[in-house]
Amino acid sequence: MEHTTASSVRIDPWSDSDLELLRRANAPELMDHLGGPESEEQLINRHGRYAALSADRTGRGRMFRIALTGEDEAVGAIGFWERTWQGQEVYETGWAVLAGFQGRGIASAATAAVAVAEQARAEHKRRYLHAYPSVANGASNGVCRKTGFTLLGECEVEYPPGHPLLTNDWRLDLHPDR
Repeated sequence: MEHTTASSVRIDPWSDSDLELLRRANAPELMDHLGGPESEEQLINRHGRYAALSADRTGRGRMFRIALTGEDEAVGAIGFWERTWQGQEVYETGWAVLAGFQGRGIASAATAAVAVAEQARAEHKRRYLHAYPSVANGASNGVCRKTGFTLLGECEVEYPPGHPLLTNDWRLDLHPDR
């Protein structure tokens, strides 16, 4: 299977036209580690949050569609947003790659320094970028490992809200020179 490099992936700001991508990413096999597929109403609400976040220029975060360089079709989504974690203001990141494009390094390329981590770094607002993949999600934990995140240990987060999920807490220092 072809391996994707950072130069063969681009991220484009989330827009109103990306609702169909969110629907495609709502497949049971892609939502297995996140509590299962969402309802249409939940998807529409999430799409609205993504579009608002991408339009915001205050450093709260951004959402992006992932596409292969030279292609128009989106193959996934990735972003970062603010959250309070253990009393500290940090960024959180998350991603989804459509089933037909998994296993090619797309999520790693989109997370790498040239993509989402670089976007979060450019905000000069938060020192750390965290990812919280389910402990059972080997692929997403592998993305964190490959892209320079440090495993801090297991923790419990609520996702979706009201549902505890056992995850790994991965952290990337956006400004190691500080």
